[in-house]
Amino acid sequence: MGETAGERALSRIHSVRERIGDSLSAHTNELVAVFSRLVNQGKGMLQPHQITAEYNAAIPEAEREKLKDTAFEDLLRGAQEAIVIPPWVALAIRPRPGVWEYVRVNVSELGVEELSIAEYLQFKEQLANGSIDNNFVLELDFEPFNASFPRPSLSKSIGNGVQFLNRHLSSKLFHDKESMYPLLNFLRAHNYKGMTMMLNDRIRSLSTLQGALRKAETHLSGLPADTPYSEFHHRFQELGLEKGWGDCAQRASETIHLLLDLLEAPDPSSLEKFLGTIPMVFNVVILSPHGYFAQANVLGYPDTGGQVESSTPLLTA
Repeated sequence: MGETAGERALSRIHSVRERIGDSLSAHTNELVAVFSRLVNQGKGMLQPHQITAEYNAAIPEAEREKLKDTAFEDLLRGAQEAIVIPPWVALAIRPRPGVWEYVRVNVSELGVEELSIAEYLQFKEQLANGSIDNNFVLELDFEPFNASFPRPSLSKSIGNGVQFLNRHLSSKLFHDKESMYPLLNFLRAHNYKGMTMMLNDRIRSLSTLQGALRKAETHLSGLPADTPYSEFHHRFQELGLEKGWGDCAQRASETIHLLLDLLEAPDPSSLEKFLGTIPMVFNVVILSPHGYFAQANVLGYPDTGGQVESSTPLLTA
């Protein structure tokens, strides 16, 4: 049977101040030992490996085994830096990706204070300035250059930025057809050394683009799959399409199908596949910084230093 409403309960997420307070109550000696070692370092900033080293030095291995998976260890393992200005130790804690918490501990009195970002930075500045006069402090708040970009909120999105952006863009395209115009403008503007790659001036709207794609699709369906672009490029240019769609009838047809599907029902997979077919890379340079340096007649030898290879642009690929 399912749980009743009375049996279900939401557990409150404790603040970092409460978690350190609980750790002080449960592991007073251990916490004092660690923070005392940090304070004994003197005024300065400690990195994560230094915090871990002091933790390992202060707590015997047998005791550390007992502290595994406790809030006490989680706090110290999550600390990304420690600012020490005796008797205070301030910690910047990253409990999970995208989340930061700031706290400072008075080692002498075992007092704990939770800090805002501004308060933490102000405390950190005292490492250089010694003291701060709040009436005469210049603050410059720069807006992030990517402030208008969507920001992932799930840990699983970290390292998968392209997929995340594709999902965001396809969702936007699905709900707002006007959002297709940046894609249209990109296809019209994309060129290599002045050579138009995807769409010429005949295509000026989404409806014109869709009509041209359907006509091109019909034309290609009557050609053998391996028909080279040179044999249908006149028809393509009449429709407003250029050589970037593919080097043969089959390749061009596949690219056109992808864009038609994307215009009809946007989804992340179609967007990624279509963007992957657009020719973007035209030159590749390979540098080998080791091997036969400054010698004649060694080009092509294994590991030849200074080899530079520039690939021929594959404009019709």
